[in-house]
Parts: sequence; C-alpha cells; structure tokens
Amino acid sequence: MANLLYLVHRLPYPPNKGDKVRSYHLLRHLLQRHRVFLGTFIDDPDDEQHLPTLKALCPDLHVERIAPRTAKIKSLTGLLSGEALTLAYYRSAGMQQWVRETAAAHDLQASVVFSSAMAQYAQPLLPQVPMLVDFVDVDSAKWTQYAPAHRWPLSMLYRREGRRLLAYEREVAAQAQRSYFVTPNETALFVSQAPESRDKVQSLSNGVDADFFSPDPQRPNPFAAGEQAVVFTGAMDYWPNIDGVSWFVADMLPRLRAHWPRARFYIVGRSPSAQVLALAGEHVMVTGTVPDVRPYLQHAAAVVAPLRVARGIQNKILEAMAMQKAVVTVNSCADAIGATADQGLLRAETPDEFIQALAPLMDQPGHAAELGVRARAFVEQGFSWQAHLSGIDACLGTLPTPDTRNLPEAAVHV
Repeated sequence: MANLLYLVHRLPYPPNKGDKVRSYHLLRHLLQRHRVFLGTFIDDPDDEQHLPTLKALCPDLHVERIAPRTAKIKSLTGLLSGEALTLAYYRSAGMQQWVRETAAAHDLQASVVFSSAMAQYAQPLLPQVPMLVDFVDVDSAKWTQYAPAHRWPLSMLYRREGRRLLAYEREVAAQAQRSYFVTPNETALFVSQAPESRDKVQSLSNGVDADFFSPDPQRPNPFAAGEQAVVFTGAMDYWPNIDGVSWFVADMLPRLRAHWPRARFYIVGRSPSAQVLALAGEHVMVTGTVPDVRPYLQHAAAVVAPLRVARGIQNKILEAMAMQKAVVTVNSCADAIGATADQGLLRAETPDEFIQALAPLMDQPGHAAELGVRARAFVEQGFSWQAHLSGIDACLGTLPTPDTRNLPEAAVHV
C-alpha cells in the first residue's frame, strides 16, 4: 500500500461526463490498494451536493473552487507570461499550499496527475516523488483542431494554445516516470510530436460500467408515443458536442425527417450552451440535465455521435453500446473503439452516409435490436474498467512501502 497524491482538474464525481467518468474510475482503482490524497477543483456549483459522497469514498480530500468566467479572464495572464492559458486557468495558491503541506506531512510514494494542467502541482515534488501522468488525450491537438472552426481572434488564441500546450505536454512527459493516453492512436500522435518520450508513454483505455449501463424492461420510456427518437448524449457546454449536434440539426435532421416524419432529435446532457438551446424546436428536444440518461438510450430508435472534432474513446458511445444500442458515428470515433458494423458501431462521414447508416435502424427495429445485443457483448468483453486501468499497476507496484510511523489521521479540506 502506497501513499499517492492524485491531482484532478475537475471533481471526479459524479461520473456524468467523459473526463469525470475516467477520473472517477481511476480513483476507485487506486483506492483498492493505496491511500489516496485527492486534490481537485469544483467548476460547477451543482457538484457541491456530491461532496459528501466523494468524502466517504476518499477521506483525504482537498477541494478548490473555480468560477469559470473569472478563471477565463485570469487565464489571459498567460499571454504576458508566454505560457499556455490552460495552466493559468487552473493555477491556485490554495492548491499549491495543500500539495506542499501534504508532501511535508506524509511519505508520498508517487503523484498521479489527471490531465496535463494539474502537473504544475506535482512538478515541484520531483524527483523525490515520482510523477505518473494520465494525459487522456493530446489536448494541444484539440485546441489546434478548434482553430479553423472559429473566427479571429479566437482562431489565433486556439492556435497559440495548441503550440504552447504541446510544449508543456512535452516537458511534463519528459519528467514523468510514465505517461498514459486513452488509445494507441492518441499515443502514436503524441509520440510523433514528442519523440523524446517514445519509451515512456503507453495506452490506458477507457472502460464502461456494464452493470450500471444495462437495459431494464421496467425502465420507463421518456418519449412520446409513436415518435422515433434519435438521441445524442453529452455535456452540452463542450465545443465538440455543440459542433456535433449543430451539424446534425442543420445537415442531417431535415433529410432524416423527409424519410421518417416521426423522427425527433433529442439532445440529452447538462449545461446546454446558448447555441444548443437555440436548436430546440418542434423536432429538436434539448433536455438539459436529466437524472438518468439510461431511459433515453434504452428507448431510442437510434443513437448518434456526429463528432467532427473528437479525441480518443468516447464514453458516450461505450455507454450506448452497453445499453444495447447500435451507434452511428464518424470514423475517428469508431477507430478508437474498434468495433465493426456487425458489432453495432456504424460509420458515417457525410450527411448522406449518416442517413444511409440510420436507415436500417429506423426501418427495422428487430435488426436494430440484434445489433444492440452484439454491441453490448462487444463492450462487455473488451472494455472492463478494471482490466484497462490495471495497466497503471506495473508502475505503482515498483514503489517503495511508505513509512507509516506516526501517520496522521485523514483530513478533509473543502
């Protein structure tokens, strides 16, 4: 059993969006064998209600608050310092002090960093406290992808952020004992841009909780009688999701309704932006936060993930497949998961291809159900969280045993 410092940029509970799903399951995995000192941020006031649950799970907890609008303004100081704006966004004197005090009071064997922005708190502990970094995705590439879809000055800021963040990612990976990315493709992309760290990076795939995401015949149907619901799930203040649903409504939904007049598009997810809210209408339902996405997935006629800007494995796709739903998505998302059309993952790159892929799901419910059964079997066999996250144990298993003499009691700082 080791003492681990776990640094996460967003409260890893509840696991209701992509990064929080992964950080939550990684926390659960680490807690199985180690004492974990968790330092994290809250950026959504709604998450305050979940603090007692997280404290019960991980008593050694420190939480700092971020007001996103204020943090965005503060991040612009990076333009003067020459650093990535992401680092300034997540910079906190309170977090720095807690990390120093924790390191001084406890015999830490390693720090586990979730997302590159949190490495700034672990770097001062090097080399005494080895650092493991879960980058998840190559975030610098994400910012570079954003640039062409936005006008100046945002396009300029996004390109700059891509360059500066890549420089920092390379620095962090060079200092880390080991770094992890969510897919082999994401790992290869980083290695192509940071060849000096080739021998220190590996893939650590996402998983899905197939016990939780499973169909239940008693689960009520949230849709109106007779309508054919096409569903998208995700955090709706996240640009790739905003872009994806906007593209679907503009270019796919009119064609979809021309063939299936009873079709209705459901955008299911928290914090819909103004752009997403503007999509709502007779044939588009924007739900906002829902207590449970499973009814929407289970009773959907079809599930889509039209993500033109996407990195790594999409949890929303794994969850839909676990709910016995075939999913229509773009090649980059399908490649990351690896399932075939016969295993319930259908590919489409253009609006016409989306309609062609959706046709058998809309016309043949029996065929759609059969593909859904295969989709669940695929993720059950290949996407267990425990199996994938055990990849980090190889490094943690080589750590020295902590000195437990005079060990202080757990402390919670919120």
